[in-house]
Amino acid sequence: MNSLGPAFNRLWGASLTSNLADGLLAAAAPLLAITLTKNPVLISLLSALVMLPWLFFAIPIGALVDRVDRRFLLAGANATRFLIAGVLAISVSTHTITIYYLFVAAFLIGICEVAADTTAQSLIPQILDKSHFEKGNSRLQISETIVQGFIGTPISGFLYAAAIYLPFLANSLGFLVASILAVSIPVKFLQDMRVEENAEKDMDFLAEIRFGMSYLFKHKILRRLVVTTASIGFCYSMATATLVLFLVKELHLKPALYGVVLTVTASGAIVGGLVAPKLSAKFGRSMVMATCIFLSSLMVLLEGFSPNIYVFVALATIGAFTISLWNILLMSTYQSVIPAHLFGRIHGTRRTLVWGMMPLGSLLGGFIAKTGLRVPLIAGGSRSNFSLGDVI
Repeated sequence: MNSLGPAFNRLWGASLTSNLADGLLAAAAPLLAITLTKNPVLISLLSALVMLPWLFFAIPIGALVDRVDRRFLLAGANATRFLIAGVLAISVSTHTITIYYLFVAAFLIGICEVAADTTAQSLIPQILDKSHFEKGNSRLQISETIVQGFIGTPISGFLYAAAIYLPFLANSLGFLVASILAVSIPVKFLQDMRVEENAEKDMDFLAEIRFGMSYLFKHKILRRLVVTTASIGFCYSMATATLVLFLVKELHLKPALYGVVLTVTASGAIVGGLVAPKLSAKFGRSMVMATCIFLSSLMVLLEGFSPNIYVFVALATIGAFTISLWNILLMSTYQSVIPAHLFGRIHGTRRTLVWGMMPLGSLLGGFIAKTGLRVPLIAGGSRSNFSLGDVI
């Protein structure tokens, strides 16, 4: 595998360790939550609170990304997550944790996720040439899937079984390492994104935010992508908000194996990451994206009818393959279309609309789950396919 340069390698390293931490948390947090409450609405609220910061903070954080040294913002976001996860580990180990403490931690970690994700994606066009966007995003996607899905998630299940606080402690340490790697990105390899002569150079902070929002809504391609992905994101969140309850209660999965299921399905995402650049070159980026987002929605619908855990895993693995393809090609499209010096605020605006809809979908999924744990998957998958009528 050819190197994409020292700056990308440091960013990649920070991504690897933060994804390891995310994998640990992804399995441990839902398992902890169902020991604190059996209410499906409260379980869905946990998913909603992780995503809710995208609705409130993505736009101002996006504008901030365009004004400061992106390395330090990425390092600061990971350092803050290190502290929050550390406090959470202490509260679990001392048996003072409650579902409401977990909610607060999820919301705060979600804010840091907004800053870290927006900053990392904004650094890609600053680090790489446009011809390497798909290769860089593919590499990040593959490593994220391997580290988060094949290492962090299964390890989390075993650590959780040994002592409930252990995955949260390891999660905290992972964010600390990510912070150190982010701040060590060599500045001499970063392209200068400042534009000396442009209309927005003297704008204040709020004016920059308005400029980014206006740019997105006036851009036909960006506007269409945002509307489409916002609809799909809402439906997907509705479908998966109570997934842990569905697997444990409906398909009789042992909680200790929850991480293993996530790991197996992640294999599809790895394959998707490997073939994304080749499929895009052969069939065209737009055709591959449209096909994949349709198939991923269909898989969600079929998951709702799964008779057992084995059928569910097979469907979810195919779904992970198509979602991985979509994510890589979608991000490469954004990075190709959006000017690098505007990327933070425009990325923040579109994430507000797309990811801001997800907590609303999660909450709706929690209420729908009261009628049956299969219903959110069936409703979400059906609605997603219906929403794709003008895309395919």
